[in-house]
Amino acid sequence: MRKNFGAKPWLYPQPVLIIGTYSEDGTPDAMNAAWGGLYDADKVVLCLSAGHKTTANIKAKGAFTVSFADAAHVVPSDYVGMVSANTEPNKLEKAGFHVTKSEFVDAPLIDELPVALECKLLKVAEDGNIIGQIVNVSAEESVLGADGSIDLTKFRPISFEPVHNAYHVLGEKVGDAFSDGGKLR
Repeated sequence: MRKNFGAKPWLYPQPVLIIGTYSEDGTPDAMNAAWGGLYDADKVVLCLSAGHKTTANIKAKGAFTVSFADAAHVVPSDYVGMVSANTEPNKLEKAGFHVTKSEFVDAPLIDELPVALECKLLKVAEDGNIIGQIVNVSAEESVLGADGSIDLTKFRPISFEPVHNAYHVLGEKVGDAFSDGGKLR
């Protein structure tokens, strides 16, 4: 028997997205964005409120990065979502994060987070959602496997679990996409 909970924002897995931007004066900023994901094969969508410093930075610079929080950086990744750059402009320093400017967009890459999407702003939708074009995906070599691509067991991204406000690590392989279902043909 199922139990009904009503309308809840419970999506599994919920990625922990750390959005990197520069302010107009060049100060780097990052925030933990609860709502975001792929918008198409080469686009992302972020649901950010207008009052976020990150939202203003994206509109001013036309660029942002989307890093994926990992198990090794739960505490600083959570911190940048709890504290606003509107009141704490040095929150990246307090979090212990360091940045390097992206080669592709006017936004910072967070050195400690090994995988990032580098995006240019396409538009701000009527509902305020930010839509960005992915112009590059970068990954530290430390999270690459023998085949030269991202190895989830080395990367260890985390997922937000909204029912209990918890973070969980991802990584156990349980099947092969676009293959296992063929057994039922």
